[in-house]
Amino acid sequence: MKMSGAAGRHDNFIKLFLKKVVVCTLAATLLSGAFSSTVYATEATKKQLEEAKKAKQQSQSELEGTKDNIAEMNEEKSSLQGQLNNLNSQLTEVSNNIEQLEEQIGDKETDIENTLMELDAARAKEEEQYASMKKRIQFMYEKQDNLLLATLFGTTGSFANFLNQNNYFEQLAAYDRRMFNEYMQTRQYIEEKEATLEEEREQLEEYKVKEQAEQSRVSGLVNQTSGSIKQYANDISEAESKAKALEDQIKAQEADIKQLEAKLAEEMRLSKLAKSSTWRNISEVHFADGDRALLANLIYCEAGSEPYEGKVAVGAVVINRVLSSVYPDTVVGVIYQNKQFSPVASGRLALALSSDKATAACYQAADEAMKGYSNVGNCVYFRTPVPGLSGINIGGHVFY
Repeated sequence: MKMSGAAGRHDNFIKLFLKKVVVCTLAATLLSGAFSSTVYATEATKKQLEEAKKAKQQSQSELEGTKDNIAEMNEEKSSLQGQLNNLNSQLTEVSNNIEQLEEQIGDKETDIENTLMELDAARAKEEEQYASMKKRIQFMYEKQDNLLLATLFGTTGSFANFLNQNNYFEQLAAYDRRMFNEYMQTRQYIEEKEATLEEEREQLEEYKVKEQAEQSRVSGLVNQTSGSIKQYANDISEAESKAKALEDQIKAQEADIKQLEAKLAEEMRLSKLAKSSTWRNISEVHFADGDRALLANLIYCEAGSEPYEGKVAVGAVVINRVLSSVYPDTVVGVIYQNKQFSPVASGRLALALSSDKATAACYQAADEAMKGYSNVGNCVYFRTPVPGLSGINIGGHVFY
């Protein structure tokens, strides 16, 4: 049935309108994929930035705690040093006491030596007196009776002579008593000197005990305090080393934060560009002769141990960047763009290319990606999973 002109024009208008809606929808879908990949990247970087700042804050808190510990240990060390200084002052006093005791010991040893000499002389005198008295007693015992009789009966002359003889015997008896008394005095002197010698020896021993006590009175505490100070010094040194390591760690974290902030700013810039960019169709891409081998070897380096789907996904990310106007429009330009793929910076890709390490599966994945197939939509980033990063997980990578 043939429609009228008005109806036909109306029908054509409807068809044209529907085509525009479909085209706009497809364009919106494509741009939405590009925008979402950039948004994913921006959110991931924000998450990394937040984690880096938290890590720095934790390190800063640990550093402050370590510095507080160092301050406390330094205070304790100072207190111990004060105790040690006080003990050293006591040691000076002990040293002076020991010097006096040693002088007293020397004097006492001299006194003992003199006493021994006097005692030796007294003992020699005692022996001499004892020997003399012994002879006198022996003489008297043997001869005195005869001498007395001879004196009594043999006395001639006057009574005065008799008295003189009697006086002689009295003088002789007095001499004997005097000799005996002198002997007893010598004996007593010896006993006194022996007692004095014993006292002096006891006093000498007492001085030596005091000297030893003075020497050990403070030395034990000094050794203990010195050991404590040494231990605190070691602990402080370790804490200071830890603080230095934390300070270095904080500096590294600050550098990482700056790098992440710069990366976030760059990704924000790319996000804004992506919103106003267009995506090419795979048919518009001209591949160079070496692109297949280059892409296959990059897939080998990035996903050689991943399942086949992971290899295809890595290839798709590279081709998605080629299709996006935000990135270079060639495989070589995308792969060798500065700081994008780690195997390029590390030299692994160059080594792989030098002997064409790519496997058949890597080449197959590259072929699928270069035909426009993507199992990760319009994702233009991938990495190992990190907390807070969402995307498409394939094998050991998350694509976003």
